[in-house]
Amino acid sequence: MRVAIVTESFPPDVNGVAHCALQTARHLADRGHTPVVVAPAPASGRRADDPAPCPVVHVPSLPLPGYPDVRVALPSRRLAATLAEHRADVVHLAGPFVLGVRGMAAAARLGVPAVAVYQTDLAGYARTYLGGGEAAAWRRIRSVHRAADLTLAPSGAALHDLRAHGVPRVALWPRGVDTARFRPALRDEALRRELAPDGELIVGYVGRLAPEKRVDLLAGVCALDGVRVVVVGDGPSRPGLEQALPGAVFLGRRTGGDLARVFASLDVFAHTGPFETFCQTVQEAMASGVPVVAPATGGPLDLVSHGRTGLLVPPGDAAAVRDAVRSLAADPALRAACGRAGRAAVEGRTWAAVGDRLIGHYTDVLAARKAVPAA
Repeated sequence: MRVAIVTESFPPDVNGVAHCALQTARHLADRGHTPVVVAPAPASGRRADDPAPCPVVHVPSLPLPGYPDVRVALPSRRLAATLAEHRADVVHLAGPFVLGVRGMAAAARLGVPAVAVYQTDLAGYARTYLGGGEAAAWRRIRSVHRAADLTLAPSGAALHDLRAHGVPRVALWPRGVDTARFRPALRDEALRRELAPDGELIVGYVGRLAPEKRVDLLAGVCALDGVRVVVVGDGPSRPGLEQALPGAVFLGRRTGGDLARVFASLDVFAHTGPFETFCQTVQEAMASGVPVVAPATGGPLDLVSHGRTGLLVPPGDAAAVRDAVRSLAADPALRAACGRAGRAAVEGRTWAAVGDRLIGHYTDVLAARKAVPAA
């Protein structure tokens, strides 16, 4: 099968869309298929940590104003030319918004079926950054995804939201996790002594540092006796968070084996963002054998079993986050049990297993196209 992956983001970018697109390309290549990736060009001088498993065609891009790490694709003939030259059987649209919309149009002109992967809660972002505009965001999402042969939602909550807002032809496709990279055995006592020299309980957050992630909700956790907050990631909110989270350790962006070592060295993982359609970092923490505190909304509802693999709290409730961490801090046996249960829960969610489900969706779409008589 020849697959063109049109993605709004790709490594060296570090985010959910980029990671998922890379893993998709890697799995397709491993299974003997022929992928090509079309993505916005990264900032000058930036290079991915790992080589891509297939050709990557970059289209011109500009940084998003106020958020230079995010690149927005400019109009370019390279996209349509790549789809035609690749003779794609399927066009995979990862988080379609700008480049993906052009990819959808190019696929339609070529008569190639398109599978759109919903990954970003645009309505939630509109609330955070604009103070409103959810209805307009959903109109945009509907207009984009209605043109796809199939839309894939990463979680039960996202599936429900898409259907409730009139998006047709929706199916569930969750995300995989690298259980070989993220594993409890990487727990590093030397790193723990470096991060918490007085033997504090280490509570970590991993992700983008931006307003919608609500990392400020960890302020109460910073005030708990015997607790050290460790923040991994970067973004426009970092300067403010360094003021808002006294005593927290900011490690900046970490990737690969270095990130896996940090995950495994945590005692508790705390995710605070309420707009996650999946939340890959929760799954990586679980693979690392670390109990999770997360908001009871969106993607975490599919991942965290309350009281068994971690604790779910009301979204946006700083006191609830603090109290959940306090209860885990006071109960080493519960932490250990949640960590074991979390690891067991994700052991079957490898990228290979999830990737095979994706190929099944492609196959269904191609069969449906063939079943429709030519006009």
